Amino acid sequence: MLTFYPPIDPSPSTGRKVEFKLLKAEFGDGYTGIARQGINHRRRKLTLNWDVLTDEQADEITGFLNERGGDETFHYTPPREDMPVKWTCETYDDNVVDGVRRISAEFIQSFRHS
Repeated sequence: MLTFYPPIDPSPSTGRKVEFKLLKAEFGDGYTGIARQGINHRRRKLTLNWDVLTDEQADEITGFLNERGGDETFHYTPPREDMPVKWTCETYDDNVVDGVRRISAEFIQSFRHS
């Protein structure tokens, strides 16, 4: 499996989100039953931003993501972490603002075996 090594670190505005998959059943007396959905019910999402990129740096990032096609997993070690995590990237934005390339990408933690 490939590892994503961006040409520069993401900007400090990286966002982290955790989503819990839960099964809920509401009963007539106001009681709600809640259970975790599966063994991997906690999924992480990262919003990575690169605010100032050269065209070459932006093309390297988007090229890697385009080659994965949104469905292929890859390893990436988020900022301030020591261990790589398996991710997919189904969406990213590539913009030019005041002549500067900016990329924002959402990485979703993957639990697939491949």
